[in-house]
Amino acid sequence: MQATEGETSGLRKVKDLTGPGITDHLGIGGTDLGVCALAPDGRLVAVFGDTFERAGVGGSGWRSPVVVFGDPTETARGIRWTGSVGPRKDYADQALPYAHDSVIHGRKVSTVLPTDVITIGNEMFLHVMVCEGLGNVHWTEIHRSGDNGETWQHTGATWPGDAHGGLFQMLTWELGDDGYVYAFSTGFQRDKGLILQRVPADRITEPAAWQGWGFRDGQWAWHNPPTIALTGAYGELCMRRVEGRWLLALFDAGNYRIDVLNLDGPTANLYESVRGTVLHGCAWGCEDHESGHAAQLYGGYIVPGSTLDDLHLVVSQWNTEHNWPYKSMQFAGRVPRAGDEPLAPPAPPSAGGAGSALRAATELARKFLS
Repeated sequence: MQATEGETSGLRKVKDLTGPGITDHLGIGGTDLGVCALAPDGRLVAVFGDTFERAGVGGSGWRSPVVVFGDPTETARGIRWTGSVGPRKDYADQALPYAHDSVIHGRKVSTVLPTDVITIGNEMFLHVMVCEGLGNVHWTEIHRSGDNGETWQHTGATWPGDAHGGLFQMLTWELGDDGYVYAFSTGFQRDKGLILQRVPADRITEPAAWQGWGFRDGQWAWHNPPTIALTGAYGELCMRRVEGRWLLALFDAGNYRIDVLNLDGPTANLYESVRGTVLHGCAWGCEDHESGHAAQLYGGYIVPGSTLDDLHLVVSQWNTEHNWPYKSMQFAGRVPRAGDEPLAPPAPPSAGGAGSALRAATELARKFLS
C-alpha cells in the first residue's frame, strides 16, 4: 500500500543559521547538520558536523562535532546562538577528543559526525558515526554529558559499521512515555531503507539491551531481528514527539526532498501513515526558499518548541561545485495532516539528485578533508 501523502505549501525560510556575519563570534565559517535538543537546564543544544573557520569546506580550524547553545525562546523569530563548547568564548571547539586523519583502533578516521542527540533526565546522549570519508562508517558510538552538553565522555557503547546489514549508522531517537527510547536508523550511503529498534531508557548505552522490531511468523514483534520498516533511499533522520504525535522528518535522497511523516507512534505502518513533502530539492539557479525549494539540500532536524502548525527544521546545503554555500538554515511551516492535497510531481531530472550530490560531495571531501 502507498502512504497517505499530503502536500503543504512548502516550508518558508526563517534565516541562515551559520556562515559569515552569523557565526563569526564562534569561529564558524562553514558547517552543516545541526541536530537539536533541549538540555536539562533548558538551553537549546545544537550539534554540527564538519566545521571550518572559513566559509566553505577545508582550510584551518577543522573540527567535528561542534556543540553550540541557543536561546529557545527565540526559535520562532530565528535561533540565536549564545555560546559553544570549549574554553574560549569566541570559538566553538571540537566536542570530542580525537584527531582528524588519525588511526584509531587500527582504522584511519577522517572525521566523527553526529546523527542525533537526546536528553534523558539530567543527562544528554550523543550518537556519532566514526568515518573514513563520507559514506564509509567504521563504527558508531554513544557519548554522554552530565553538564548540559558542556563536556562529553565516551560511554563505551559501540556498534560496528556493518551492524544490521549496515542499517545502523545514521540514527534518530526519541523517548516514549513507556520508558523506552525508540530509534529509526539507516545507512550513511543514502541508498537504504529504515529499521526500527527500541531500548530501555536507563540502558541506552548497553548494545545488548537494544531490541529489534521485525516481521517473523506472519506478524511484527519486538525482539526479532529488525526488518526494513520503510523501503527507499534515505539520509538524515529526525524523530520527535510534538503535541502528542510522533513526527519523523527524513531526507528522501531517492526523491531529492525532505518529507515529514505524522505518526500515531513509532510502530505505525509507515506505508500507510500521513506523509508530506515539506522541502523540495532543485537545481542551482532555480531556488525559491520562500516556497521550500533549495538546491543540494539535506538534513532536516526538528527544532524543540515546534508545533504541528509551526514546525521548524534545521536544513543543510552544500554547493559541491563552488564549495559555498556550506551552511545550515532554519525553515518553518505546517506539518502534513490527513486529508491534505496530494504531493506535487517530483522535480524534473534536470534538477539533479541526491545520489549525484553525494558523489560530488565525496569527491570534494577527498580534496579538502585530507
